[in-house]
Order: sequence, then C-alpha cells, then structure tokens
Amino acid sequence: MASASPSQRLRYTFDNAMSSGPRALIGALAALTAAMIVGVTLLLLAARLAPPREDGAEYGFVELLYRTLLRTLDPGTVSADEGGWPFLLSMLAVTLGGIFVVSTLIGLLTTGIDAKLSELRKGRSFVVEHDHTLILGWSDQVFVMLAELAIAGENQRRPRAVILAERDKVEMEDAIRERLGRNGRLRVVCRSGSPISLDDLAIANPQAARSIIVLSPQDDDPDAQVIKTVLALRNDPRRRAEPYHIVAEVRDPRNLEAARLVGGEETVLVDVGETVSRLIVRTSRQSGLSVVYTELLDFKGAEIYFDDVSDLVGQTFGDALLAYEDAAVIGVHAGDGEVLLGPPSDRLIAVGEEIVVIAEDDEPRRVPRSSAATVDEAAIQTPPRVEPRPERVAVLGWNRRAPVILSELDAHLAPGSEVCVLADHTDGDSEITRCCPGLSNLEVSYHPGDTTERRTLDALELGSFDHVIVLSEFETRAPQRADARTLVTLCHLRDLEEKIGERFSVVSEMLDDRNRQLAQVTKADDFIVSDKLVSLLLTQISENRHLKQVFAELFDGAGSEVHLKPAHDYVAPGRATNFCTVVEAARRRGEVAFGLRLGAHAEDPERDYGVLVNPSKSAPFAAADGDRVLVLAER
Repeated sequence: MASASPSQRLRYTFDNAMSSGPRALIGALAALTAAMIVGVTLLLLAARLAPPREDGAEYGFVELLYRTLLRTLDPGTVSADEGGWPFLLSMLAVTLGGIFVVSTLIGLLTTGIDAKLSELRKGRSFVVEHDHTLILGWSDQVFVMLAELAIAGENQRRPRAVILAERDKVEMEDAIRERLGRNGRLRVVCRSGSPISLDDLAIANPQAARSIIVLSPQDDDPDAQVIKTVLALRNDPRRRAEPYHIVAEVRDPRNLEAARLVGGEETVLVDVGETVSRLIVRTSRQSGLSVVYTELLDFKGAEIYFDDVSDLVGQTFGDALLAYEDAAVIGVHAGDGEVLLGPPSDRLIAVGEEIVVIAEDDEPRRVPRSSAATVDEAAIQTPPRVEPRPERVAVLGWNRRAPVILSELDAHLAPGSEVCVLADHTDGDSEITRCCPGLSNLEVSYHPGDTTERRTLDALELGSFDHVIVLSEFETRAPQRADARTLVTLCHLRDLEEKIGERFSVVSEMLDDRNRQLAQVTKADDFIVSDKLVSLLLTQISENRHLKQVFAELFDGAGSEVHLKPAHDYVAPGRATNFCTVVEAARRRGEVAFGLRLGAHAEDPERDYGVLVNPSKSAPFAAADGDRVLVLAER
C-alpha cells in the first residue's frame, strides 16, 4: 500500500483543522498571531533592529511588543515607521501577517458571536430559574394564564413563568408582547422544544419548578400528547426526589383513566369536556352565573383561600359564617384533606382543620364585625318552599359535549321536562339514543336543520322554551368560523325574541374571548368562553392543588352548588339592612350566602353585570326587584 506524501499529510492535517469548528480555528489563529508577534519582537530585540526612542534609549520588550501588536491591527501604522531596511521589512511582514491572520481571526470571532446569538434566539439555553410556573405546550390559553399569573405575582417576590413549546422562541415572545403588553412583575421565559423529549424538558428546568401546567395541543389527538408529556416528567431518570405538582387538561373523558395511571398522585387532571358541559347547564338555568364563576376563578378581586384560624376550634360552622367582616366563609378543609362546602351549620370545627373563605387578600384576617353589622331580625324572610316545575330547553348545535349536557339537564330538571335538539347532525336521533340512555326526567326530541337559518329557528317556536343553549361547532369548523356562526344564531334569537314579545334565557358557548365583546350586542344572558374558564381553573389549581376539590364540588352538583336566588326570599323588600342579615337568613335555610347580584346593573359589563362577590358584612343592602343572593345550596 502506497504511503501518503508529505504534501498529502499536510493537506489532511489542514482539512481536519478547518473542519474542527470555530472554537478550534479561533484558538489556532490566536496562537499563530501571538507566536508571530512575539517572534518578531524577540528578533528585533536580539538583532537590535528597532530604532531608538526619541530620548535615545532602546525599546524594552513590553513596549516593542505593544508596538508590534498595533501594526497587526492597523496596517496604516507601518507608513509612519522609521529605521533601517531590516526593521521596516520586519514591520511590513508583521503588517501582512495581521492582514491575513488577524483579519481572519476577527472574522471568525464575528461569525462565532453571530452564531451564538442565533442559537440564543432559538431558545435552547438552560433555564436557571427556580420556584417558577412551568407551562408545557402552546395555545391561546397561554395568554389567559400569563395574565392571571401576573396578577397573582403582584405580592410575590420573584414571580416567574417558563414556557416550553414546539414554536419559535421569538414568535412566542412577540405574541405575548402583542396580546398582553407588560406583565407587571412577572418575568416570562420562552424556550423552544418538545415537551415529550427528555433533553428538551431538561432545558426548562422542571426540577426547580413550583408547579407544572400541561396544555393540550391543537391537533387530532391532543390527549396523547398530554399523557406522553406527563409520562416524560415522571419517568425522567434525572427527576427530583420530591413530588411534582402537575396540572394537566384532558379533552376526551375516555382518556381519563389512562391519564390517571400515568400521572399518579403528582398530577391533578381537569376533564375539560365534563367541566365545560356542567358550567353550560348551570349557567343556562341561572343568568349571571358565568360571571360568578369567572370572579371565583380569576385572580382579580375575590378569590378562594384556606385560612388556618385556631381560635375557631370548638365552634360551629354557623358561628364561623359571621366571624369575618371582609371575607365570606363557604366551607371547611377537614383534617383528612376532604373539602366540605356548605356543611351543616352545627358542624364543629376540629383541631387541624382550615376554613375555606372567599377574600380579597391571600392572607385573610378575621376582623371582628362592626356594630353596623348586627343581624336585623325583623328583616329576615322565611318564604314557603316551592316545588320545581317542568321546564323546556332548546339545544341549538351539536358537539361531543352534548351528551354530557343532556345527562346534566336530566339530573337538574324536574320530571316531565323537555329538551329539543336542533342540529345539522347525521343520524341525530340514533346518536341521542346511543349517547344518553336511561334519561329519567327528560323527553328529548331531535330536529335536523341549520342553526343559522332564520326559517328553521322560526319553525321551532322558541318562545315556548324557558332556556336556549347554543353550542359551538368547534369539531367541524375552525374556532373563528365556529364563533361567527354562533354570533349569527344569537342575532337571530334576539331579533326573534323582540318580534314575538317573549323573553327566554340564552346561553352560548364561545371559543375565543375576544368574540365575547362582539357577542354583547346580541344581549345574550351569558357566555361560556370554554378555553378561558378552563385556563383560569388550571392556573388556580397550579397555585393550590386543594382548589381542585373546591371547584369539583362547585361544578359537580352532587352536593352544594352556586345558586342565584331572589333577594326577597331572604330579607324584606325595600327594607334597609346589611349583608350580615342576608348571611344569617341564608344560614337558617341551611345555605351559605357569599354575594349579591343587583338587578339594576344586570346588563352593565362595567359593573360585572351587577355581581358582587364577598361584600362586607356591614355593607348596606335594600332588596329591590331583580336583586339576587349568591348562595351555596343543594338543589
């Protein structure tokens, strides 16, 4: 075998050096530059080629080295040199070396810096934050979550949120800046990567995260991505020893069991379909209820907290209801971890238990009630019990939440109630029979048709219905297109209502919160912005995992749930009293009062449609027509 020639070996060595990357090239060129400058300097000193200084003394090594270095950086310096030809030729050689070698070194440095900046823009550097909220995935829900985390972080020392998603880092940052502007004290860090990749997950530093929120991607099988992300978090060989606090959303209830097996005790799962369906049913029967839920779910104004008050031990829950001046007691967090909302008023508070309160501050203080907050016995009303009557409900549209909605209506409506489903759905009758077997209180009928056609709506005789639910067609249409069709249907409904002179409550499901402002012109009673409410719920649970139990009971309906009941059922109409009297009147009925809805402001969005959550006990109140009391009560 023929051996390589010296030129081939030299070429091979050169090729390897050039392909070794910028770091190696920069190092080699820097070493070559230093060797050239030092070598020429030593030659000038040894041969005494350098001309003397102006004072006649000879240059020292350091000074001559510095002058030689300047000639490599600035070729124009050589024109001012004086001395013999050996010195001038040496300076010319150094200058030429600077042109070829140093210029190449500077070019490589510039290229390396540009490459590093490009790498940083890709969002692939490690996150050194700790005690941060980590959001895995990207959707429009991110904007709601960041806005709420910014509010929650106003009383925190260093609020931080980290987002890891399969999107460009700069695009995420631009979208956040465009939608939210400044985030207060909250610092948002974006990183690009796949949440199901262990290497990409490590970039977001989940080991130091306070809580982790896993979002569903907008694809055909979002739950699979959620399950794989949770699996990657829990089974990472580099994971921390202490448990994570993971909150994840599941879109299809059929995947809940698999998600529970994967998530274990570390993961709190939110069934999106069931949660939204229950909210739609409850809101359809009580105007203004979605505003109440939004107030409880967001971080503005009143929120739900757990308060450890040891001096209430041994007292009854009824005593605790009036113990706070500026906080509404709604339940007990028992020692075994169970949350009891609206327990019997004679239940004793035990050692180690906490009070569940609605308050403006995350550190509620039990303030003695003022003298103005005494109970006005003469104002308390005790109305007779009214048996529920059958109701008629129209459901316009169809999506995968419809079967759950029908089942929930069956559980809440009185026997003999009717539900009419109008939808452009293939085999609607058989679909209802298959999805909703065993309905006991409802008689369901199906009518095929387009919900945006006026003739179809006229034929339905909507004036004979008590409630109308408009469902979004998000399964078959893009979000904006689905919301547009919902808006058209709402406009028809309100015009129809004015012409027939019959008012019926209308509740619609919206996908984009920005379309809610457009929908206000339709004067619909309520809107369920599904993704926004789910985002609020996920954010609340990420701050306190025990809140899952609170909201689960509020939405479940098996125990206490939120009702808006006429104020004159609690206090005499027109009589000047206070909210403390309302709380006591509700307590005597086995209910928990925590707010009001003033009928005078029921259509004013600037006043939250008249909803007042957690008014002061001493707040004056005179019940007027249309006023409602927000209570926790069983059906």
